[in-house]
Amino acid sequence: MEAIKNLDELVAKVKSLPKKKIAVAFGQDPYTIESLFQSVEDDLADAVLIGDKSVIESVCKVKGIDPGIFEIQHNPDPVSSCSDAVAMVRNGDADVIMKGLVGTDKFLKAVMDKEKGLLPTGAIMSYVGALDIPKYDKLLFISDPAVIPFPDLKQKTAMVNYSVAMAHKLGIENPKVSLVSCTEKVNPGIPNTVTDSIICKMNDRGQIPDCTIDGPLDIFLSCDKDAVEVKGVPTPINGEADVLIFPTLEASNVFYKGLMLFAGAELAGLIQGTSKPVIVMSRSESAKSKFYCIALSCLMADSSS
Repeated sequence: MEAIKNLDELVAKVKSLPKKKIAVAFGQDPYTIESLFQSVEDDLADAVLIGDKSVIESVCKVKGIDPGIFEIQHNPDPVSSCSDAVAMVRNGDADVIMKGLVGTDKFLKAVMDKEKGLLPTGAIMSYVGALDIPKYDKLLFISDPAVIPFPDLKQKTAMVNYSVAMAHKLGIENPKVSLVSCTEKVNPGIPNTVTDSIICKMNDRGQIPDCTIDGPLDIFLSCDKDAVEVKGVPTPINGEADVLIFPTLEASNVFYKGLMLFAGAELAGLIQGTSKPVIVMSRSESAKSKFYCIALSCLMADSSS
């Protein structure tokens, strides 16, 4: 499989795959409905909207969308709609679960339910996003901008593994993983740099396979070949990172939102560690961003690709 280099290529790839079914918890906001309409129209997926049927139909009318293209399950309660969506995915009646107009805390509580949820016992939940940046010649995967505030060694290793697995799914055979910091030197006064050095050794010894890891590295050494030459720092990443692993949620979150606001980047991202793909986007995210997340979820849910 040739590597997918941007999010439109991702959409084109998913169009060639069997359609998936998406269960949407409290799916009654305009951006979610618009993104699902586009997904159904493009034959990426079928959608089950769980929410207040009259509200869903009203939003569809305002947007000029025929509500008949969706399966609508009437449930006006946001909390139980999350449980219903999780149950559909857990029982195999849907392939993907998506958050609609409901708080992330309520949605993830249902996803993480120990008895009825989608997070296997002992699994680490994280988030991986694929950034399509106009000035970068390929997709750039980032973790973790949404779930783990201050990842420890075990969590950071999981973040790397999830990111590598997603990169593989998009055709990148040996992704270059940069462990991002403010410096390229290991400094005990900056604990993350010590953790990064351990992860690099784990990669050297085959404990984290099928990728190339280096760190700590700053953003320039990670993503700018000219900077590597100027600074004279030998690194196998060589300014061509496929994956950036950030030291904190705050750093990763600010990084991607800044690129979206000021550089025209687009993001497709998913919760990782769950048994099935989980789409969690801010309720204010655009329909386009949600559409790209749907496309990514369909690819990750496909067992043939």
